[in-house]
Amino acid sequence: MNQVNLPSDFSGVHFHFVGIKGTGMVALVEILSARGAVITGSDVEERFYTDEILEKLGISALTFSGENITDSVQFVIYSSAYSAEKNPDLIEAKKRGLPMMLYSEALGAISHASYSCGVCGVHGKTTTTGLCGTLLKELPLASQVLAGSIIKSFGDSCTMTKGHDYFVAETCEYQRHFMAFEPKKIILTSVESDHQDYYPTYEDIRSAFVDYICKLPSGGQVIYCSDDKGACEAVELAKEKRPDIDAIAYGEKASGDYRLTFGRVENGLHYFSLSGYGDFSICVPGDHNVRNAAAALALSCELLKTSGKNPNNYIEDLKRGLKNFAGGKRRSEIVGRAKTSLGQDVIFIDDYGHHPTAIKTTLAGFREFYKNHKIIVDFMSHTYTRTQALLEEFASSFESADKVIINKIYGSAREDASAAKVTGEILAEKARKYHKDVSYAKEFDEAAELALKFLSEPSGSDYSDGYVFVTMGAGDNWKVGKLILEQLLAKND
Repeated sequence: MNQVNLPSDFSGVHFHFVGIKGTGMVALVEILSARGAVITGSDVEERFYTDEILEKLGISALTFSGENITDSVQFVIYSSAYSAEKNPDLIEAKKRGLPMMLYSEALGAISHASYSCGVCGVHGKTTTTGLCGTLLKELPLASQVLAGSIIKSFGDSCTMTKGHDYFVAETCEYQRHFMAFEPKKIILTSVESDHQDYYPTYEDIRSAFVDYICKLPSGGQVIYCSDDKGACEAVELAKEKRPDIDAIAYGEKASGDYRLTFGRVENGLHYFSLSGYGDFSICVPGDHNVRNAAAALALSCELLKTSGKNPNNYIEDLKRGLKNFAGGKRRSEIVGRAKTSLGQDVIFIDDYGHHPTAIKTTLAGFREFYKNHKIIVDFMSHTYTRTQALLEEFASSFESADKVIINKIYGSAREDASAAKVTGEILAEKARKYHKDVSYAKEFDEAAELALKFLSEPSGSDYSDGYVFVTMGAGDNWKVGKLILEQLLAKND
């Protein structure tokens, strides 16, 4: 891991980003730009949604070339998708002896310059980080927040900036990337088996979280979900090594200020209470998101205490912040609405859920939130190794959906697809053991055609409000929802 020291003041410092259009990279661009840095960057010519963020900042992505590395460039930050031996920008930077950092290393270097807090966990870290930023916008704390996706309440940006005394960032467990970060406080949402190509066993991934918690300074805080077995185990193991760390639980099984009680779901709001701070509500569906909100409230309250302020004086600000949170891109994102040929409403939702637990809890949330809707889900599993390792868990995770369409597996460049022992068709066949209505549609046009057939049928008396159509997964099957939405809107006109 590169140890690069950044100046405490970024004003006028020239950073060049290789792979600048990546979501995490754009977030770093926003962070550094807000602190006065000079930014250039390069990427492929294909247009991404992140181009809009770059354009707002007045940055145009260059094509890859050694000429991009001018004499004024002082630091190079690059995506792991590009090789220092093959990419022309990186080859030139290396030739010049410039400091070069991966995204995770750059994030770690930035974390040294503020009172930093890391949000981690197998599930929920992007949403929780987005919630933290939406709450901190309402509080008298000079803070900057970086999430791993576009957050609507950040003004369709990946970051929220109102100073940078306090820095909150989503930190990733894959390949132990979060070990470059220097946290004073950590939110831990969940720990379970994932990224099997790097962590073959549950104990391997749990060990990474334990080591991350142990990076906290003496008196540092880990704010963890008491309702998640893996999170509890990781904190217990970390406390055995580091009894000087302060462990603060949130959730139904917690004791203290952050003990959670779930309330009613009504008129588009999910109500809940925290024992120390009273009643709150959020307008995004699912018990998992209530837990994420509890985590964000806990961090916000603890940061207020750290700054010498009493959280009880800011309850109304916290309530307002929660109600302002409308989710993030690909996180239960409502992408459109249309009507079927029979005039029934269809809500189109796209969600990044790509682990069985995330799929199960997210769909359960939709079932509770959209009580009178028939739910159709199109799922694309991400990576052969994850699908193979958790095949039975994936197969049994769709119980809250009425109809399930499964696509081919979205492979990763880091694995050998030809050696895979599992396919999307095998997953669909397994899922039929647990669900009465599962179809396999290898390609997106097949899936769209099948879904349109389902949507041409009456939803039934139990589903008087119409349909919810969900595309789910870390692949690109959001295109299925886009195809269907465009066809229905064309007919609606």
